[in-house]
Amino acid sequence: MPEQKIILQEKDIPEAWYNVATDLPFRLPPPIHPATKQPLKKEDLSAIFPSDLINQEMSLERWVDIPRQVWDIYRLWRPTPLRRARNLEKALKTKARIYFKDESSSPTGSHKTNTAVAQAYFNQKAGIRRIATETGAGQWGSALSFACQKFGLECRVYMVKVSYHQKPLRKTLMHLWGAEVVASPSELTESGRKILAKDPHCQGSLGIAISEAVEDAAKNKDTNYSLGSVLNHVLLHQTVIGLETKRQLRLAGEEPDYLIACVGGGSNFGGLVLPFIPDKLKRRNLNIIAVEPTACPSLTKGKYLYDFGDTACLTPLLLMFTLGHNFIPAGIHAGGLRYHGMAPIVSALHKHGLIQALAYPQKEVFKAAVLFAQTEGIVPAPETAHAVKAVVDIAKKAKKGACIVFNFSGHGLLDLSAYEKYLKGELINYALPKKEISSSLKELPRV
Repeated sequence: MPEQKIILQEKDIPEAWYNVATDLPFRLPPPIHPATKQPLKKEDLSAIFPSDLINQEMSLERWVDIPRQVWDIYRLWRPTPLRRARNLEKALKTKARIYFKDESSSPTGSHKTNTAVAQAYFNQKAGIRRIATETGAGQWGSALSFACQKFGLECRVYMVKVSYHQKPLRKTLMHLWGAEVVASPSELTESGRKILAKDPHCQGSLGIAISEAVEDAAKNKDTNYSLGSVLNHVLLHQTVIGLETKRQLRLAGEEPDYLIACVGGGSNFGGLVLPFIPDKLKRRNLNIIAVEPTACPSLTKGKYLYDFGDTACLTPLLLMFTLGHNFIPAGIHAGGLRYHGMAPIVSALHKHGLIQALAYPQKEVFKAAVLFAQTEGIVPAPETAHAVKAVVDIAKKAKKGACIVFNFSGHGLLDLSAYEKYLKGELINYALPKKEISSSLKELPRV
């Protein structure tokens, strides 16, 4: 009988991260300094990032070595298994073969730990004592809390307020690893106070939480900023996912026809698909699909423009698909996908037609997630469930012999309250008025 899961050995963990920028048929547009309107220089980032991460952010080297200290911690959970979803295949009566890369096996339950460990290492190496960050659903905050604990760093997490209240056990997990967790917007920062002065009941957004964390880092010399998605170096660290997946598919004698992952800022999606971009350039019939929520549809409804990565306009300007930095999404339970923009790399791939994008409302997403839990036994995170929904739809229509691979970016064991609401019929779909996006896009800066 064919293997149910393809498992690599520890010696097979990649020893270098893959930088897709080298192999793209176009140059990635540079970030822009908002004051000078000129391409960003390395020294412009030195107030909040260590030099190693700045170099990675702007690197054109194809391979970036993984430090031994990071690689050794990766061994706690890497390599992760590539699993065949046979029971889901049977339930769908599909003629396709479905595989999923199981990143839920990390200590924190998601792919986020891949970059959290790397970022904590490079900050500790640079002599930084403390890190400030944001988190949506809490997956990234949990991962960075774990990583900071490993390297003896203090950690403050600005958690989007709606998720702060929706997901209390995420806070517990962060506290367990020694982090301080603050509901955002907060009274601790100038940007938070300004937002609360305008709207005392503001439930927050990732853009607002980023503003608070960046401000915190910029105003404290012993503190740097760390983020879990969007920027080049974050996606770079995540390529361990795709590099392992390529090797596992070769062992299984498979070649993917579909690569699918959910997308908010772009980290787990980039982690899976970037190592396959050279294959896509040679084989145009490889379908690479990013899946987002209809409540925050940056790729499917946003504009490809330079915009700030945060609400208070503290970050550089990034060329990306955006809904506008003032856009505040509805409080869907996939908190990690509630971001107004998209990673510049992912945005460029979409702009050049190398990837596709789909968007789904949350009730349909949870329906697919329940089917996956009932067939494969693992509860998907609400974010991950978006990829599951796309897999279900595509598998039903796929040709015989099609190979579908998706990234199971994290489990939902700390999201069971959301599932309880779904089972009780209490979840709703959010319709996004066009005027809401148009209004937010009107305030974008001119470059």
